[in-house]
Amino acid sequence: MTAALGALLSAGGTAAAGGTAAASTAIARETATEGSDATAAAPPPYLALEAAYGSGTVTNGWEKVERYRDTTTGFQAAAAEGYPPDGRGNQDGVRVTYFGGVARPTSDRFLLYSAPGWNTGAKATPVLLVHGANDTADRAWANPGESGGYGCGALSCPSTGLMQYLAARGHRVFAIGFAHKQGDNLMQAQAVGDAVALIKAKLGVGQVDLVGWSKGELSTRAYVSSLKPSWGRAYAGDVRKLLTLGGPNGGFDYPYAHGWAHDFSIWPECGGKINAPSPHSRMTCYGTYTAHPEFSMTPSGGYDDYPGQRQMLARWDGVYGVDQSAQDWYTTYYGGQGFYTAGDGIQRAIDTGSLVAPLQRAGIPASVTTYLMAGGSPDVIGIFNENRGPSDGVVFISSALDTTGVATVGGKATVTGANHLELGWNSASQAQVAAWLA
Repeated sequence: MTAALGALLSAGGTAAAGGTAAASTAIARETATEGSDATAAAPPPYLALEAAYGSGTVTNGWEKVERYRDTTTGFQAAAAEGYPPDGRGNQDGVRVTYFGGVARPTSDRFLLYSAPGWNTGAKATPVLLVHGANDTADRAWANPGESGGYGCGALSCPSTGLMQYLAARGHRVFAIGFAHKQGDNLMQAQAVGDAVALIKAKLGVGQVDLVGWSKGELSTRAYVSSLKPSWGRAYAGDVRKLLTLGGPNGGFDYPYAHGWAHDFSIWPECGGKINAPSPHSRMTCYGTYTAHPEFSMTPSGGYDDYPGQRQMLARWDGVYGVDQSAQDWYTTYYGGQGFYTAGDGIQRAIDTGSLVAPLQRAGIPASVTTYLMAGGSPDVIGIFNENRGPSDGVVFISSALDTTGVATVGGKATVTGANHLELGWNSASQAQVAAWLA
């Protein structure tokens, strides 16, 4: 999992070995020749370009994809996050190529996607799109139908997304691709800051707009709030606007409130294959009581494969109650041994590392105008939809629109026709995003 990624040459692309002087020189040359502004400059020296992929290799409408490594010592020491051993959390599709043939890359590596017009668009402030959990920049922003049926939250999935929508309107659009699909949001926040630094260097601009969808809200918000690991870098004051789409600003407790239905999509003995954490450590499927610590929301049995999900948790039982129609509902939410399941409960998971309260305390600087979008349709295909209160099927509207700690609110909107997985490509949400970015 930690094997070094070598230099990779591909059709239409260039590559340089990570951490070498050649890599830094290649980046500096690129910014000098491709940036649209005369003030384009070299990026930070701790960012190493490892590979670049262009025409003939890049799919889903992007112009190019680059792989970078953050060589900060503390980052590299923390970057070997855990993966489920059965492979469900591995990188897939063309992303394996982008990550140098490594299906389980370390989290000090990230992908920077550039849309057509990234250096020619007329809009002054470029945009960085930040995807959510168990997702990719390709499916989230460029081809919602890439993963097939139900991948976009509806029966019929479009082949273009917010990337094409914004690029067609003159925006210079970029997206980040994370190494770990459920990774630590503080590490991913550092990668967001890295991507912003690269965009600034390429284009010679001073600020970037951020759009964070779902889990991506936490990493974007952590960056601008300077919530960081001990080795991390503080916010550089380089974000103009922050847009959150279905972001759990007030947290969520869906896995614990609907644990029984949720587990059937995860537990392999029940036929589950989804890359998501379970509120349980043990469960009975078809008469067999099994343990799967590798799928636990909290560290268990030497595994901690879902830190990013744990960081989004907050209790909503005092607002909307708990789904008492679910099997073992009480022990699932509050902890203990039920008839078919056993687990530690939501409070222990929160105590183990939720970032919701710390983010609210840290606050978003007044200089960052923040916009919050919620989905209003709890009709996500293929899951048990959140039904205890108004939601997008996963996140409560009141959580997505929670402005606690937000100093400057530019706007709030609920897209009534969009569920959680449609917010990135629904026509009304795309129009609202474009209006906020104007």
